[in-house]
Amino acid sequence: MPKLPTLDHLRRLSGDIWNVAVDEYAAGSVNRRDLIRYAGLIGLTGFATAQNFGLPGAARAQTAAKPGGTIRVALDQPAATIDPVLVTDPASISVMSQVGEYLLFDDSETGLRPALALSWDGDDTAKIWTFKLRPGVKFNDGRVVTAKDVVATFERLIDPANGSSALSAYKGLLSKGAVSSSDDLTVTFRLDVPNSNFPFYVSSDVVNAVILPADYKGDFEKSFPGTGPFKLEAFRPKLGASFVRNPDYWGEKALPDRVEITFYNDPQSQVLALQAGQLDVIPYTPRIALSIGNDASFKILSVQASSHDPVHFRTDMAPFQDKRVRRALALTINREALCKGLFRGRAVVGNDSPFAPVFASTDASVPQRQPDLAEAKRLMAEAGVPNGFPITLTTERAYEIPDYAVLIQNFAKQIGIAVTLNVESQDAYYGAATFGKSDWLDSPFGLTDYGHRGTPDIFLNATLKSTGPWNAAHFKNPTYDGLLSDYSTARDLKSQRLAAGKIQRLLLDETPSIIAYFAQYSRVTTAKIQGVRFTAISHLLLDRASFL
Repeated sequence: MPKLPTLDHLRRLSGDIWNVAVDEYAAGSVNRRDLIRYAGLIGLTGFATAQNFGLPGAARAQTAAKPGGTIRVALDQPAATIDPVLVTDPASISVMSQVGEYLLFDDSETGLRPALALSWDGDDTAKIWTFKLRPGVKFNDGRVVTAKDVVATFERLIDPANGSSALSAYKGLLSKGAVSSSDDLTVTFRLDVPNSNFPFYVSSDVVNAVILPADYKGDFEKSFPGTGPFKLEAFRPKLGASFVRNPDYWGEKALPDRVEITFYNDPQSQVLALQAGQLDVIPYTPRIALSIGNDASFKILSVQASSHDPVHFRTDMAPFQDKRVRRALALTINREALCKGLFRGRAVVGNDSPFAPVFASTDASVPQRQPDLAEAKRLMAEAGVPNGFPITLTTERAYEIPDYAVLIQNFAKQIGIAVTLNVESQDAYYGAATFGKSDWLDSPFGLTDYGHRGTPDIFLNATLKSTGPWNAAHFKNPTYDGLLSDYSTARDLKSQRLAAGKIQRLLLDETPSIIAYFAQYSRVTTAKIQGVRFTAISHLLLDRASFL
């Protein structure tokens, strides 16, 4: 058992902001895991190991690893050409993560960790952030990574002309010309507005922020340029890809000789291939869990996540202009039953805000919304619709979404709301992903999947801020916008939680959307393999994988 440092030792590690967190830890309002995650956020990258603080997961028991072999992986078909600037789908992210790396890596247990950046620091305004790069890192074509490559990577992402998928994160936060370097190993970001969680925005949480060569032309599939533990052996569009150990990797060399990825068109084929011994790792769905049952030949691995499927209400249109109607429908949802049934226990209840339990800043003292049909019916009567009304729920054909839509239909029926389901292909549902050209953003009543992020900032800004590009609820609330500013500029956990609690309570009152659960992210592996790691946003990390 490692010897824990004294509080005095912890306090000497940094300044006043850190010491507020240490005081909260001493008072019992911050646990060890959250304190470690917060240390990573403010750039105390080495304190845990230096002080024997006991990083969760850092010393997880593992049978002696045997180097060598080929790890065989199944993935769904990539949604489009794999390009880090544009990528959004899980399969492409998993493929890309064999070679692509970030300034920081957001570990599911320990929070932000150094990757291509060794250290980082924000000024007192939280508007200027400086990152020191790891020296001597090489791209897999032999070129050394410099600040020039990092600056070009982020300028490429924030330039609207490139149509980057990262614009949803960077719009209003970083503008073209905001990233610069003072030498080969120093990169500075000058934000449009203060943001105390900015390190997450240059981490693996923004999947597009893979560091690429400055002269990258968009032809990623040609050579898969990157700095990671593997390098491309072969890529076969629609079929799969293979990667081999990168002998020039800056970190600990990968254990497997090769990673072989095969693309599949349906989950059942993946399960059959796994059961036939042809695969070692496949994606997880609740239905796959039913297929393998309690078979000891396989393992289901999970990480906590902020992934959720919000049900949005058009707050600017009848019948959902009245918040009493929105709250009434939210009160019909049996959240515990959803977590246990729909997700086979691999989810936690949500409280109608993006503040998941996994976030250190979430105010856990905010009362949890519980099912209450009597109150729901009273609100419907008070709103002038005691007998309910018909409404169409528009959603996408993906993951567990169609099954959840049926459950919503049944819940709503209890208070007279007759829901017709319109389940579309993802292409049809998202459309052009702009207001006026997207069923996602324009439907009066919709259900959408949102993947994991390491901080609630993107959800809070993109989906609920008055000017948010993903604001399907068309929610425009000046009080909310002001509280969001307070949250974004808070420099310590106590202040963040204070602002978060106010936001959580406002969203419970207004209920622009229902967030009934936060699902874990899982993978299925054969029991003969160990060391498979992944993030809740679909990165698949196989450099420590080995056969027993």
